[in-house]
Amino acid sequence: MLSALRIATQSHRPWSSPLLQHSAAAPRLARLFHPSLPPAATLNQATRRKPPKKTKTSKAPLLEGNTQKKGVISHLFVLKPKKPNSARRKVARVKLSSGKTLQAYIQGEGHNLQEHGVVLVRGGRAQDLPGVRYKLVRGALDFGAVVNRMTARSRYGAKKPKQ
Repeated sequence: MLSALRIATQSHRPWSSPLLQHSAAAPRLARLFHPSLPPAATLNQATRRKPPKKTKTSKAPLLEGNTQKKGVISHLFVLKPKKPNSARRKVARVKLSSGKTLQAYIQGEGHNLQEHGVVLVRGGRAQDLPGVRYKLVRGALDFGAVVNRMTARSRYGAKKPKQ
């Protein structure tokens, strides 16, 4: 009696299909969908919910999440900076241990780098050189420190002078 009533009430429902109707042979399946879309969130619900987290893109993607990567210099060259500045900025093309190639800025006055030198690359762009998003670490591997540097020595790999 009840099962006949249940089947009769399901027949006028647009969302019930013959496959989902109760039968003795097949086990009862749950309703898979509903004909109407869920209502949009109210203003109160929207303000109470947390805003979706924005994924932050890396400023140094070729380092692959590492702070530094080792690489081999394939080419050394000089670039001119953007409009208001005027100089000759030293830049190296470096092939990383991961196989990717990038341009890295050589900081400080003077350097001892040559092609095929092994260097350490870190993130940090040269502000007036478009496309240069990496810097070389001074005083590491084949790259020497700045000579006679007194201020900001750790940035340039210089030791404390003897008194």
